[in-house]
Amino acid sequence: MTATLPDGRPVPLMTGAERPMLESWLAFHRATLEMKCAGLDDTQVRRAAAEPSSLTLLGLVQHLAEVERNWFQRVFGLDVPPVHDAENGYALDPGRGIEEALAVWREEIARGQEHCAGLAPDSLGRIPDGPMAGVEVSLRWVLIHMVEEYARHNGHADILRESIDGLTGA
Repeated sequence: MTATLPDGRPVPLMTGAERPMLESWLAFHRATLEMKCAGLDDTQVRRAAAEPSSLTLLGLVQHLAEVERNWFQRVFGLDVPPVHDAENGYALDPGRGIEEALAVWREEIARGQEHCAGLAPDSLGRIPDGPMAGVEVSLRWVLIHMVEEYARHNGHADILRESIDGLTGA
């Protein structure tokens, strides 16, 4: 049984094997992002907080769906197109709301988990494009990178949420 914090997020493992520990930290950060979006409407999640940045909570969710697809599917051999059309997912489509974006994000998480379920931490993938195209990376590296990616963006999400309704916290 996974322990949870009072807000419902899973407590990351404090001891144990490497992969479950890394995955538990990733689960914690994914839950933190979802918590930062909870209870907000489509207008609120489109609000940027710190000019000149146009970063929004909706854009972050879309971006992280893109990141999930890239690192857990494309790097490990699936030939799938980007989730969203432009700007690594940050571009806002007037017809896409937070519920749709969260559903897509959850689907990308599930697909990536399924695709990588049988891989060992030392399993290698290859970065498919961009400035580091062709570089090999291990699943271990990807898991560590994803914890870092979410932790950084959750800091952004915290600032965005506070600017929307004053809610602060982990």
